[in-house]
Amino acid sequence: MNILSIENLSKTLNDEPLFENATLGLEEGEKAGIVGRNGSGKSTFLKTIAGIIIPDEGKISMKNGTNLFYLPQDIRFREGATITDFFYDSDNPVIKKLAEYRASVEEGRSDSQMLFDAIEKDNLWQAERRFEGYLGKLGMAEPLTKKMKELSGGEQKKTAIARALSVSPDLLLLDEPTNHLDIPSIEFLESWIAESSAAVIIVTHDRHILNRCCTSIWELDRKCFYRHPGSFSEYLERREERIRMNEKEQERLETILRRERKWLLRGPKARTGKDKNRKDRIDEMENSLHSVRDPRQKEFTSGARRMGKKVLEAENIAKGYDGKMLFSAFTFSFQKGQRIGLIGSNGSGKSTLLDILTGRTEPDEGTIDKGVNTHFGYYDQMGRDLRSDKTIIEYAEDIGKTIRLSEKEEMSASSFLERFGFPPRMQRTPVSMLSGGERRRLYLITRLLSNPNFLILDEPTNDLDIETIENLEDYISSFSGTVMITSHDRTFLDIATEMLLVIKDGRITLFPGNYTEWKEREEEERKEEAPKEKTKAERREREKKGLSYRERKEFEEIEGLIAETEELIAKLEESFSTVEETEYGTIMERTKLYNDKKKELERMTERWMELAEKDES
Repeated sequence: MNILSIENLSKTLNDEPLFENATLGLEEGEKAGIVGRNGSGKSTFLKTIAGIIIPDEGKISMKNGTNLFYLPQDIRFREGATITDFFYDSDNPVIKKLAEYRASVEEGRSDSQMLFDAIEKDNLWQAERRFEGYLGKLGMAEPLTKKMKELSGGEQKKTAIARALSVSPDLLLLDEPTNHLDIPSIEFLESWIAESSAAVIIVTHDRHILNRCCTSIWELDRKCFYRHPGSFSEYLERREERIRMNEKEQERLETILRRERKWLLRGPKARTGKDKNRKDRIDEMENSLHSVRDPRQKEFTSGARRMGKKVLEAENIAKGYDGKMLFSAFTFSFQKGQRIGLIGSNGSGKSTLLDILTGRTEPDEGTIDKGVNTHFGYYDQMGRDLRSDKTIIEYAEDIGKTIRLSEKEEMSASSFLERFGFPPRMQRTPVSMLSGGERRRLYLITRLLSNPNFLILDEPTNDLDIETIENLEDYISSFSGTVMITSHDRTFLDIATEMLLVIKDGRITLFPGNYTEWKEREEEERKEEAPKEKTKAERREREKKGLSYRERKEFEEIEGLIAETEELIAKLEESFSTVEETEYGTIMERTKLYNDKKKELERMTERWMELAEKDES
């Protein structure tokens, strides 16, 4: 059964049609991935479904009672908001009820009991507990009182994802949710999407998620949506077939037009009505001609300036901050032609290591020896927010008017910009008018235009569409110099790297393979360790059978405490029949005490059952 129906949906922004006559349906539990070029209208399409943007034409219908949650790319929050405040600041109906009750209690309003009963009836308290639980699963250890502005971009995204999942949505709309996340968090989100009964529409460039999770792909190409059932791999096959059919149709039109153009060149003295219709048909065919394949899809090679025998030597490198050691005793000799991936959890020191290797940061210990002919092209975290009054082409040509593809071939800066998503019509746009994502993409292009022989890329795939990422992969695969990459895009790491440097527990170790191979080895080692851990746990369990003297005393005392707490809860429930102040305080104070005692009773009951089970063994 359809949870979402979209009929003849159209939207134009700034006099430019983004999509026209889109007709699509989403089944309950279906996972749809939206793909298309940057700027094609994917985010606008999601916002239209979410009701944030009104379509020019068309209709959107949802199943009655659908709990929808929309997660945008950019995470916004009120000034001074804590993590808890952020959770409650949402238009989702579940969170709105919880927030309304919270405000009612804080303000001492008379509708607190009514709101409490409604929340209790629908068991909405679970959303708060799930929020905290998902934060933990995403690796967030920050207190809920911490200000959102004090969190990193990745932590803010994790907080927003935890809020989205906490309401158990029936329909979840995700716009580039993996940007700024570390790989463990992406893998958790991927598992949630794959295993959840929720229907999901996701805009993402993460091909691993598209392939594992999605049961259909919605492609937005030249203002039209094409629905492809199946995984991302199946979509690629069907898309190639569609492109070949379109190419044949374009070839047929060209053949017809060659004949018709000859007719036009004859210049008949008098145009009949029939001739006029024929000329109109020629104009129509001329207008329908277009390039079927994106110019960015053509394969190309890259070159690099000459490199000396010595590339870069790191000897016993160590670095720490605020009393915490990030890594130590790192020794490595970089060689020409190596393609190295750098992985590690958030905060492990990946960007710090890249800064040390490029000379931007001094190590606490050790030395860096750079070859005299080594020239870095560093796409870093700090230089991406470009500020310039120049146009895109002027800014790019200041870095380099051409880029070397081989010993005998070069490409102009304009052609290179087009290959990475800046068509000629856009190249006269001032840099100051670009979006944040476009500025970061331009910064990446200028790093390549500098013709480096040691390319260092720190999270380069954020804000790139899939076709541009594939072009970057082509560039790297044929790059004759050295490449070092840190990325959360697992498919990109698999294609662009041949070995990994892994930062873990303060050490940097070399793995001779790509990310998937490393992950498989990690899983194998975990499985080997699991029986040993289980045996240890079983031995500890056998040793602990029966209650100790202290546990026996706790067991006897807890029974009395449970009885007392249950009695108090019953009295509080009776007191809710009046809003007047009682011996247990105001309605707000009683509500808080009631919730606290319910949680306390739950904890004591769990502990009692644990002790009772041990006593029986």
